[in-house]
Amino acid sequence: MHITVAGKQVETGEALKAHVREGLATIARKYFDHALEANVTFRRDAKGRMGAFFACDINLKAGRNLFMRGEGAGVDAHKAFEMAAEHVAKRLRRYRRRVNDHARSMAEDRPGEAATQYVLQAEPEEAESDAAGAEEEEVRGEHSPIIAEQPTDIARLTVSEAVMRLDLTQQPVLMFRNSGSGALAVVYRRPDGCVGWIDTQPG
Repeated sequence: MHITVAGKQVETGEALKAHVREGLATIARKYFDHALEANVTFRRDAKGRMGAFFACDINLKAGRNLFMRGEGAGVDAHKAFEMAAEHVAKRLRRYRRRVNDHARSMAEDRPGEAATQYVLQAEPEEAESDAAGAEEEEVRGEHSPIIAEQPTDIARLTVSEAVMRLDLTQQPVLMFRNSGSGALAVVYRRPDGCVGWIDTQPG
């Protein structure tokens, strides 16, 4: 298992790195039978909520198309990691309860479709006049400037698998190809906390 430990204004000595490796190894032995990759970042918690002055973010890759995130805060870096690791473990326990052997294969390689994900620059503040706004739109073209792009996969999933993956990864939206209908579909987190589903299959 490949683990990267980094700190932002936090010293990540060997004792802390060993604590992280041991904690994630325990999770791996309990929930997975194949290698994991994890990026663990420690930082100061500026808000200092309830005496918690350290924060930890865990971004864990459990397969080609399965990612999840855990966050924690504590009075020291070790406690912050333990809380973040427990959040990851809870999601994994929920995942294991809700899927059978067939659904569990989503953590392994499953053929997907190559795609490209783009990040667009945020729209500027509203123009002072309609004329200025029209001129700006003409310069900008059909969309805002692209500031980043990266390859991604569109996985073939059932709707329930897509919802579980949305929950595990804490993404706001997930596009997938419905394994039942073959049509592209989207699940997304609504402002009220529920999950929305957009199906492109003709009615």
